[in-house]
Amino acid sequence: MGIHSIAWWPTVAVLGIATFTDLRSRRIPNWLSLPFMVVGVVAQVWMHGWHGFAQSIGGLGLGALIFGFLFFMGGMGMGDVKLFAAIGAWVGPEQLLLALVVTGLAGGIMALIWAISSGFTGELFKNSGDLVFGWKERAGLPHPEYVLSNPRARKMPYAPAIAIGTLISFFTH
Repeated sequence: MGIHSIAWWPTVAVLGIATFTDLRSRRIPNWLSLPFMVVGVVAQVWMHGWHGFAQSIGGLGLGALIFGFLFFMGGMGMGDVKLFAAIGAWVGPEQLLLALVVTGLAGGIMALIWAISSGFTGELFKNSGDLVFGWKERAGLPHPEYVLSNPRARKMPYAPAIAIGTLISFFTH
């Protein structure tokens, strides 16, 4: 029995709770992510010794680095960062990269559906273009209008996309 079979049920439970709380309050609580992160490291060490520790810390660090950059740019909440880092602690860097790609695709599809159903598709594409192509003009800094701290910015809960990407990664890895 590998770490992935052990990781499945705790991951499903944590992602279910994270999705519910993110949809309800736009928050992913620390009491959920931080113990999940610690138990992920412990489970990896228990199953695989020092190699498991290295894999777990590698996944945790990669998740924190990638989503931490998105947090720094103002487009991601810290709860998303901690949740993704905790997932990395359970699955390691290789599966986490797969989860990242599928999460990005799921998040993009969700954002598009949200924009179409809410009538701001044009605004979504314009703002996305400003973010991507206005990078140099902002000297690599976050766009002041599109950050989560802007009360007028549209905010989409991202835990559902993380859940979809992570769970699909279990079936494809």
